Amino acid sequence: MENVIEYHLFECCLRQRQQVLTMRERCSQYRNMKKIEIWAHRGASGYIPENTMDAFEEAAIQHADGIELDVQMTKDKELVVFHDETLDRVTEATGYLKNFTLDQLQKLHVMTPGTRNGTYRIPTLAEVLDLLHSTGQVLNIELKNSVFPYFGMEEKVLDLVREHHMQDQVIYSSFNHFSVCRLKAMGSHIRTGLLFSDGLMGMAEYAKKAGVEAVHPAVYHYFYPGLIEECRDAGLKVHVWTVNEPEHLLMVKKAEADAVITNYPDRALRLLRE
Repeated sequence: MENVIEYHLFECCLRQRQQVLTMRERCSQYRNMKKIEIWAHRGASGYIPENTMDAFEEAAIQHADGIELDVQMTKDKELVVFHDETLDRVTEATGYLKNFTLDQLQKLHVMTPGTRNGTYRIPTLAEVLDLLHSTGQVLNIELKNSVFPYFGMEEKVLDLVREHHMQDQVIYSSFNHFSVCRLKAMGSHIRTGLLFSDGLMGMAEYAKKAGVEAVHPAVYHYFYPGLIEECRDAGLKVHVWTVNEPEHLLMVKKAEADAVITNYPDRALRLLRE
């Protein structure tokens, strides 16, 4: 009888110990769980025409952690927020943006198929900074200077961000890695990331040599063996574009990316913060 009692006491103690260990493990996992940031790609562009003030406002309403946008220069050297080098896809005009003045551009209407109807225009970078200054959101400014170099754009963007006292909110990126290096040469404190769209060998080593803090791979780069892991192991932040599908969002979360750039921030938040 005593042996039976001792056995049950042993079992009880073992179960309690296992429960304590399980709770510790769960707490440890919770503490170590990486919070992936949600950045709105050209604003909440799945709902409202891309790179417009309304798209950025909607991203804030949807509680996106950050916003990604694109910057180019007009004929009269003003900084505007627009993605394509040509106006054809999302406005009623045709031709290269660089050949239009700010006044001409602001008379155009921005339209993206599948998004909300309304009147939307091309904003200046200054207008967007005025809007986002108080939100505290991360702002990923992509310099669209791979096709046309827009000489002097780096200085103009930095000056404008400095005027708005938003240096700590901003990370700069570009497919033009010469431009990224020019930014970095203007101040070691300036946060930068390299955008790339092809599978590249030795990306982590390349990025470290460039002195950047982050890499911005496309979602399909997750199918290249070891690419993302190498970047992470090298201490680089990984910000992935453009992640819209649920299976891709979960894949990126599992791989412990630092941020996803998506057209649908509300969907990403529901899925990744459950």
